[in-house]
Amino acid sequence: MSTLKVLIKKEVLQFKRNSFLPRLVVAFPIVIMLVLPWVTTMDVRHVKVSVVDNDHSQFSQRIISKIQASEYLSLHSVSPSFELSLKSLEDGEVDAILEVPHDFEKSIATGFPKKVSISANSVNATKGSLGAQYLAQTLTGSINELRSSISPARHGDLFVIQNRYNPTLEYRNFMIPALLAILMIIITGFLPALNLVGEKEAGTIEQINVTPVNRFTFTLAKLIVYWVAGLIVITIALVVAWLVYGLTSVGNLLTIYAGAFLFILTISGFGIIASNLSSTMQQAIFFMFFFVMVFMLMSGLLTPIESMPQWAQYLTYLLPPRYFITILRSVFLKGATFYDMRFNFLALTVLAVIMNLGAALTYKKRSS
Repeated sequence: MSTLKVLIKKEVLQFKRNSFLPRLVVAFPIVIMLVLPWVTTMDVRHVKVSVVDNDHSQFSQRIISKIQASEYLSLHSVSPSFELSLKSLEDGEVDAILEVPHDFEKSIATGFPKKVSISANSVNATKGSLGAQYLAQTLTGSINELRSSISPARHGDLFVIQNRYNPTLEYRNFMIPALLAILMIIITGFLPALNLVGEKEAGTIEQINVTPVNRFTFTLAKLIVYWVAGLIVITIALVVAWLVYGLTSVGNLLTIYAGAFLFILTISGFGIIASNLSSTMQQAIFFMFFFVMVFMLMSGLLTPIESMPQWAQYLTYLLPPRYFITILRSVFLKGATFYDMRFNFLALTVLAVIMNLGAALTYKKRSS
């Protein structure tokens, strides 16, 4: 224990003397939480619409007014012909075309409505499909209003939509918990790897290699400082999420911190493995960058795991961020308990043991 205390003191002093790292631990989570929730969004807004009004009725004017007032749609033009609107669509000036046919309002009154055409630019598949859906919803609402005015005795809606857990449908509420995982990977995975490789390149690690310090004690001393830094970072991020976005955890914060601690253990052990297998800073950076990209693309951070091919879904069971992101989103938005997330906690525990054991075993002492 005395040896471990000395090594931890050495790591703390080394961390404090570094003019960059203490500032990074404070500034990095603040910048990430202030910027990324706004730019990493799948929300589709301001879909530019061109309306081809062949009906020239009160109904078509109502549709145009609704598009102008919509938060998601933006009226680009009211075109006299479909060909002109199609040219604008091909040139990228508009995202969707709504064509109202002749005598459409009369056809609704007779009970045999004509077809309304919606054409969307689907080069960006997400924007195209969602833009078409927004137009369809606007059109459906207007038709229901018209039918109600024609037949006041008409029955109300047969269904009610409830958006559970994220009633405002803000995509950043979905992303903010996942951004905590990115912060943990950078601070407690990247930094320990670069720190150890930096000592290799500077030659200072050779002073440890000639001492009787065993590899488990040395590895533990290296990691503890970054474990504490990781908990500080996640605390700062949670405070920023609360102060800036008004987003607080529905579930118990202790559950989040328990999951964060297990994830920190896992990812920091992985970082030490990367440094043990690298001889230079450049090798360590490429090693970590490759796996960080895999973590971000395959852990459910940006895209649902269920939408991936079956073989890729099986592969995600080996990725620690998969479990941590699930814990964060479930506890943060749904109020899940430790018992609800027991499988994810168990998986992180197993991976933490494997990674830290691997970190100790891959560290080989070299004589001077």
